[in-house]
Amino acid sequence: MRILTRYILNEVLAHAAIGVLVFTFVLFTRDLGRILELVVRNSAPLPSVAQIFLFTVPVALTYTIPMGVLVGILIGLSRLAADSEVTAMRASGIGVWTFTRVLSIFVAGAWVLALINSLWIAPASQAALAHLQDRLKTSQVSFEIQPRVFYEGFPRIVLYVQDVTNAEGAALWRGVFLADISDPQAPRITLARQGVVVSQDPKTLHLHLSDGSTHEVDAKNSEHYQISTFQETDIPIDLPANEGSATQEPPSISAISSRDLLTPPLKDPGAGRWYMIEFHRRLALPTACLVLAIVGIPLGLSSKKGGKSSGFVLTILLVFVYYSLSLLGVSLARSGRLSTALGPWLANAVFLMAGLLLLWQVERRPVELGWFRGWHWTPAAWLGLKPSAKGRARDVAYELQRRPRVFGLRFPMLLDEYILRDFGLYLGLIVGTFLMLLLVFTLFELLGDILRNRVPWIVVGEYLVNVTPFFLYNTLPLAMLLAVLVTFGILQRSSEITAAKATGISIYRLVVPVLLAAALAAGGLFAFDQFYLPHANKRQDALRNQIKGKPAQTYLRPDRKWIFGQSSNIYYYQFFDPDRDEFARVSVFQFNPRTFGIERRVQAERAHWDQNLGRWLFTSGWERRLNGAAIEDYREFEVTTFAQFAEPPAYFKKENSQSSEMNYDELGRYIRELQQSGFDVVKLRVQLHKKIAYPLITLVMAVLAVPFALSAGRRGALAGVATAVGIAVVYWTVSGVFEAMGNIHQLPPALAAWSPDILFGLIGGYLLLRVPT
Repeated sequence: MRILTRYILNEVLAHAAIGVLVFTFVLFTRDLGRILELVVRNSAPLPSVAQIFLFTVPVALTYTIPMGVLVGILIGLSRLAADSEVTAMRASGIGVWTFTRVLSIFVAGAWVLALINSLWIAPASQAALAHLQDRLKTSQVSFEIQPRVFYEGFPRIVLYVQDVTNAEGAALWRGVFLADISDPQAPRITLARQGVVVSQDPKTLHLHLSDGSTHEVDAKNSEHYQISTFQETDIPIDLPANEGSATQEPPSISAISSRDLLTPPLKDPGAGRWYMIEFHRRLALPTACLVLAIVGIPLGLSSKKGGKSSGFVLTILLVFVYYSLSLLGVSLARSGRLSTALGPWLANAVFLMAGLLLLWQVERRPVELGWFRGWHWTPAAWLGLKPSAKGRARDVAYELQRRPRVFGLRFPMLLDEYILRDFGLYLGLIVGTFLMLLLVFTLFELLGDILRNRVPWIVVGEYLVNVTPFFLYNTLPLAMLLAVLVTFGILQRSSEITAAKATGISIYRLVVPVLLAAALAAGGLFAFDQFYLPHANKRQDALRNQIKGKPAQTYLRPDRKWIFGQSSNIYYYQFFDPDRDEFARVSVFQFNPRTFGIERRVQAERAHWDQNLGRWLFTSGWERRLNGAAIEDYREFEVTTFAQFAEPPAYFKKENSQSSEMNYDELGRYIRELQQSGFDVVKLRVQLHKKIAYPLITLVMAVLAVPFALSAGRRGALAGVATAVGIAVVYWTVSGVFEAMGNIHQLPPALAAWSPDILFGLIGGYLLLRVPT
């Protein structure tokens, strides 16, 4: 019995570990880019970056450990049932309750681990992460300043820097333009050739400027103008204070320790309900290991036809149902329709009753899966063969000849259709799993906002529909990698590849249909991003703002009051009417790009565009010509024009859009427009090249997966999944590093976007050429 126990546990544990690893990695990729940018910028010490990695994992494990338990049980037992090993065990007197007793060792261990993580590790990690982010906040702000970008994140200060060089613990700026807008009508302007910024304390930055000047004007009397030059000066810059609202759910409730949840603050009675719901949720989610196992054991023992594939699909369905019920219960508890204790436990109660019923039924006879048995998982099944048919190989060959072709051409061959059907099946299952996981995780993240802002569930459903294309676009390359590995791994393990090679068909010919499918998927991703995805992203952003209680997103920025002109001009205005093409209280600073000193300053009460003249008409203002610290000329005017200020009205009507909300052509035009205004476009250039480079990674992943699948095939699909996770971790890390290096000007945008494709494509091609054909 000990041997049998170890055999069953080994089968279940291996699949569970791989499931937890894959699901955790999928959730972790959301924050991977931000963390890698910290590494590349060298703006945070490596130990702090490592801590960020560690602190983000426990939150994901809260959801993925129960999923891993269900994956292990369903896939492991389904494989045993498909190979008739369960039938043999039951024929020898081993009943369902014996299986349950054996698996309870694994389930109890997973439950204890999940409980410890949910009650202590995850809250402590959240609290430590918040503390670490506060500690790094000061040092990170200086590194957020990008060259040739107006930064308005500081209180009462607008900053523009021509060039930025990052150094350890500090940032070196060249060509500094600093406007103190404490008096918006008469901003105090400071310019310097060079500046060094360091962190002085958690609330202040220390800016040391050299070789510059300060310009001040009296808002009530324009004749009073003062210029102060300096060789060196120091300016303290206050950091923005944290914003919060006492009327909302505490944003750090997930970081509160479980003990403190039992003693809510007396000053806020409403918080007590939130605290108790959160405490019960921390108990209920780990307990999902137990109730999902109770449901999974009878279903796994009854999956005789589907094998691992049926276990995979059952996992998707059960996890989706469980987390949907969990969300429903928590939402009902937070709205007061269920008690704080019953709401979070609703899903567990339903699954416990269903599991006990299934266990009682399967003890009498195997559970009939009904429609699920109608699925044809194996090639023999979809050819219409019975499992007990004699001479299966001969029957398969006969049916392959007799069965009508889907394609009537010489290419693809029937063998190609055979491979594509398996590949398409696994690709669909994997994509479905990833989408379900991300949608459930997103719902749990937004649940507090949904209930607090009383968002109708139809709006939530519309948001999920519109965010699904974004998830699909981002997960398809990883799904392609997994599908190819599993497909060819199973073919290799079942010796079907050996049989094909014995008939004279080479490996290169076998992989052609899958590579063609991957190439079509890459083209489909590009077309998807070109014609549909940007519209879906705009819609999902608007719906997310509605769920979060934020005002609707506006892409026209009337609040952008600082714009860099087509030449060395900086425009500042109090108001701009885009319909009438008119400025109110506008100032123009014309400076020398070599010395970074102001050569001309113009200020006017109004300026409007004259279509006949093709120029701006400035009214009621003054002009000063400057030479260093000296004022060469000063004049006042009622109406005048300046040939040097030739930017048309459309120049000031640029939209503030995200790269994900534009297709390739729109992003290219947007970059050209912003570049003329002095905005840093290097990140957008990286994203422009990634519009083509990223879809092609699906083909690269398919090429890379084939040699690994053939080498791991003898160890089965499980080894293929483990290999896929390893490859995916390496690829996403390398890709994130290259992208971050491109974003901070350490690599050209094209090289940053295309390097992962080129690097992994060369590795995959080399390994594929070394495969024995």
